[in-house]
Amino acid sequence: MTLFYFPPGACSVIVGHPLDTVKTRLQAGKGYKNAFHCIVTIYKKETLTGFFKGLSFPLASITLYNSVVFGFFSNAQRFIRNLRYGDRRHPGDMLDLTVASMMTGLVSVSLGAPVDLVKIRLQMQTQPILAQNFTLAGNGTVPLRSVGLQNQRTECTVYRGPLHCISSILQTEGIQGLYRGAGAMILRDVPGYALYFIPYTVFCGWMNPNGNSSPHPCSIWLAGGLAGSISWVTATPADVVKSRLQADAMHHRKYKGIVHCIIQSYKTEGLNVFFRGASVSAIRGFPMSATMFLCYELSLKFFRSL
Repeated sequence: MTLFYFPPGACSVIVGHPLDTVKTRLQAGKGYKNAFHCIVTIYKKETLTGFFKGLSFPLASITLYNSVVFGFFSNAQRFIRNLRYGDRRHPGDMLDLTVASMMTGLVSVSLGAPVDLVKIRLQMQTQPILAQNFTLAGNGTVPLRSVGLQNQRTECTVYRGPLHCISSILQTEGIQGLYRGAGAMILRDVPGYALYFIPYTVFCGWMNPNGNSSPHPCSIWLAGGLAGSISWVTATPADVVKSRLQADAMHHRKYKGIVHCIIQSYKTEGLNVFFRGASVSAIRGFPMSATMFLCYELSLKFFRSL
């Protein structure tokens, strides 16, 4: 598999993470009226650092993730063209692009699910919980009544960082715990990647109708940004379910699975719950995806010139 190095990927993660935190809190948290109220609340209670909770793990894994995703996508296209036409360089059609995109979305979950899980657990740490017991370091489990906290909502810090989060999940939930919400992530990413790569290809074709040369970097940036916004907005319902399932096990298990999460969310909060964070996702998706596609195309151009 061809690997691409994405140094701007780290920049896109840093730029997009504050809005990702807002999106996650809107989808899996409670007490937020809208995106603006969520931003103000986070800033008042947690200052600017609250927007960057859970950043380190996605930041550390972004180069590997992008290399796997974009590398697999390129090789999947070549494989499909060789299978259908007997020539890996044969121009592909929309069916080839769709199949390669959906295959890429499926493969991305194997790496992306644990990263998303850890990120969300860390982002949601300040959500208030009503607990019967809590653990003091080195002192085991202590009833809340013994420390004067019975029937009070407490701000609870469960994880000290990404490594401690991974270790805790493995100890309490096993390896399958790292893939909680992976089913919902498949429902999000398989069609989501099709609506990621297809609009990008279409927009690039519109901006470069002759097709005699590679698109201008500005065209790539714009097409990538628009494709990212489209993909994230359309993926919002599945993203809401995924976020709720992944944040769920942090304090107590509320949802039994995807269907139960959908039913319970609809019963308690109505249809609008599945579109929470859509506007934030659209805004966040543009600069992140624009950067990703620009780096992808420049990397392809560099390796082809070797």
